[in-house]
Amino acid sequence: MFNSAVMFAKQRTPEPVRVLARRAQLEAYNTKMRLTVPVTAHSEFENIYHCAVRKTASQWIKELFSDSLVYKHTGLLTYDPRFYGWKHPRVVPPQRIGLSLFFPRARYDKMPKPPRFRTFFVMRDPRDMVVSNYFSTRNSHGPMGDVLEVRKVLLEKPRKEGMLWLIGDMKRKNRFDAIRSWVDAPASEEVRLVRYEDLTGENQRDEVDLLLRHCGITLSPDELTTLLDRYSFSRMNDRKGTAKVSHYRKGQAGDWQNHFDDDIYEAFADATGDLVDRLGYPSFQQK
Repeated sequence: MFNSAVMFAKQRTPEPVRVLARRAQLEAYNTKMRLTVPVTAHSEFENIYHCAVRKTASQWIKELFSDSLVYKHTGLLTYDPRFYGWKHPRVVPPQRIGLSLFFPRARYDKMPKPPRFRTFFVMRDPRDMVVSNYFSTRNSHGPMGDVLEVRKVLLEKPRKEGMLWLIGDMKRKNRFDAIRSWVDAPASEEVRLVRYEDLTGENQRDEVDLLLRHCGITLSPDELTTLLDRYSFSRMNDRKGTAKVSHYRKGQAGDWQNHFDDDIYEAFADATGDLVDRLGYPSFQQK
């Protein structure tokens, strides 16, 4: 009951108030970090950029890169430009880790960047993105952007019709094309493409270590264990008090098979073309 009440209150707080509260929370957290955590190694990179599309564990990645262990080994604090109205001329100030840049590649390429930086883009099986987006938007996501309008539509429709409508909505918002733009871009030393499934799967430890090293962050084995233990999905659910309605509802690769029928898959294929194959995901998976 308490968890549901917390989520109810969060969903009904006006977006401007939520943004200001998050900005204040981030600034307080960063101030505490500066005052209490000694930096043992300064990053060779002036900025690190976390780029993604929605429903690719962005909140989880935010927690990882905001942790004191990462600050200890980089001296870089985190920054979310959404909380600052996108007003900084470089989008992300110097000496910061920029979080949740939901950019297509063309916009990222135009963004001013320092001489030394690192970027990673997190992608996910777009079929699972549809399912995650459906349940999150319908049931739990905070009222930012057009979430409330989309939620109203989804609540009025049966699940199948809701997913069919949502696939069209995601296509109209260029969510699928944004993923394609990163995969089709020329490879570069600065940019690493990462799969959500690898970061959350059975080889999570190795994949997270490779991602951190790409960003110039080297943790000891014990530190890496501590970091991953702090931010397991189950612990984050408990800490945030959101229980079954959380952003971390399920997150299992291949969950789309429990929700797609032939009609939904046909609509998805019409909206995405060969995107699944282009990303290297199997066309069908065994349950």
